[in-house]
Amino acid sequence: MNSNTKRCGLVGVITALAVLIPTPAFAEAPSGPEILLPKMAEFIPALIAFLIIWVVAAKFVWPSVLGMMDQRQQKIQGDLDAAAAEKASAVKEHQEYQAQIANAQNEADEIIAEAKGQAEAERARILAKAQEEAAATVAKARDAVSSERRKALAELSDSVIDLSVEIAGKIIGNSLSDSDQRKLAEKYLMEVGGGHDSDA
Repeated sequence: MNSNTKRCGLVGVITALAVLIPTPAFAEAPSGPEILLPKMAEFIPALIAFLIIWVVAAKFVWPSVLGMMDQRQQKIQGDLDAAAAEKASAVKEHQEYQAQIANAQNEADEIIAEAKGQAEAERARILAKAQEEAAATVAKARDAVSSERRKALAELSDSVIDLSVEIAGKIIGNSLSDSDQRKLAEKYLMEVGGGHDSDA
């Protein structure tokens, strides 16, 4: 508040001095080269007024202007520093995000590779199990066919024996007993069956 009062007082003093300093009347207007040269009566008061204004400006106005310019420069520098820091922070965050994205991509690739490996192992296990079951089913079917074949051959043998005994009895007559005829037919069938087996 005191500095503002002092400034206003100094401006008033300068104005009063400028008014009180005698200046010549503009009775005669200079002409020619005299217009460029100041007269001593005008030059000294103008010089004094200029020096007073310069001293007041140098003492009171110029420091405040320089102070405001320094503050403005500091503010601009602070803004530039803050912008540089924010830019560096943004670059760092961008690099961190890129690293996180790369890590996530690597993890995803690992998960996909692991899932493919598990799927392939499961597929191989299922195929092996299916092949085992198919082989077991084929073996059971072969055993069943072999059993049915033996059963059918046994039934066929009994039928053939009975039929042979009946035919032999009709051809030969009753000279052989039923048990003898049956033994003879079984012996014949064994020989015929052995011949077939050796052919097979």
